[in-house]
Amino acid sequence: MQDIFLEYKTLIVFLHVISAVVWVGGMIAMRYAAHYSFLEIESPQKRLERIVHALKRLFYIVIPFVVTLLVTAIFMIKGYSLSQSDFSALSHAKEGIWSIMFINLIVMILRRNRGEKMLNDGNMLGAKNQIEFIGKFMVPLNIILGITAIFLGTYISSSI
Repeated sequence: MQDIFLEYKTLIVFLHVISAVVWVGGMIAMRYAAHYSFLEIESPQKRLERIVHALKRLFYIVIPFVVTLLVTAIFMIKGYSLSQSDFSALSHAKEGIWSIMFINLIVMILRRNRGEKMLNDGNMLGAKNQIEFIGKFMVPLNIILGITAIFLGTYISSSI
């Protein structure tokens, strides 16, 4: 694995960084740009329909990048021998952060799907509760965690 990493190091690091940027950047754009645009929609049902649709599109976009992030992280951990280095603890912290983010993403997807079903069944309050929790708590949590992980990765990369 280390030989593959050394041969394709630039590509692997690039894919890792761009994957983190797309995942975290997508959440930032959704929460702090699109969210306020959705609030302009007067009909609560139409607003929820648009949010549910936008979240679905966001998740379809980020899932391949999340997988790429995981695969490239494994190559980088092995390639840089981070587990046997002075950066082992930071490397494990970064892995932990991305793991929490991934679990949070899966829960967001499940909540979005549940919210969509409730919306289709006419349960506006239930749908609103499912979707609102994603925007108010889950996405901001992943943004904070993602920025922290990107910082740790930058620190490790600049110190190797």
